[in-house]
Amino acid sequence: MQAAGDIHRRTSGDRCAAARRSGAPFPARRTDRSLCRAPVKTLFITATGTEIGKTVVTTTLAWQARQRGEQVRVLKPVISGFDKDTYDESDTAQILRSLETEETEAAIDAISPWRFKAPLAPDMAAAREGTTLDFEPMVEFCREAESGPEGLLLIEGVGGLMVPLTETETVLDWIKALACPSVMVAGSYLGTISHTLTAMETAEKHGLDIAAIVISESEDSPVPISETANAIGRFLSGVSILELPRLAPGCAPWQEAPDLKITIP
Repeated sequence: MQAAGDIHRRTSGDRCAAARRSGAPFPARRTDRSLCRAPVKTLFITATGTEIGKTVVTTTLAWQARQRGEQVRVLKPVISGFDKDTYDESDTAQILRSLETEETEAAIDAISPWRFKAPLAPDMAAAREGTTLDFEPMVEFCREAESGPEGLLLIEGVGGLMVPLTETETVLDWIKALACPSVMVAGSYLGTISHTLTAMETAEKHGLDIAAIVISESEDSPVPISETANAIGRFLSGVSILELPRLAPGCAPWQEAPDLKITIP
């Protein structure tokens, strides 16, 4: 594996380079939903906020699909708080390990080409490094992945649904551009019911297809996770709500998680 210093040095350069390694132009923008999703099933993992549990859900879905014999590709195109000194705890590292993929610099680039050191919203983190995050290359990077041989493509967002990516676009705009179904990850902390209902109302207003809500148990959960799920469910009839109990610290939590049965439209 490349040294952590070598891994991080690539974060300060042109983020488009990794996404366009072949030198070929990005494909033309596609707006038809069926074309966007073909030939693989795509699922975007977003959340009501940051540090909620997106990566646990992403790695669990990837692991469980692989155990069913499915070919899976996972992307976390944008990551903030990526530091060479804490690489082992990074979301990208966890994703690679859940895929049982060798942790090389090329593998990291293939999952997370846009990496920033500051643990801030991407637009702010990019500004700290004297650069900006371009929206269209991010979208096209995901679209190119949809033409791969895998049957399932998981795309993990950054932060919550309304986190700014650029001066004018948010994660919500990213999902709308891809026109793919999403999973909304929520916590079970005090206040999560309001946060989840607000995020879901925003998603519905903008026509997002939410395949399921996953309640990821928070460390400071004031009530049992089932009680939180039931309370949210009273206001969101017809939406699949799944529970993900807090897992004991370990090197492979995705192997210990209960089955997350999510139907991708």
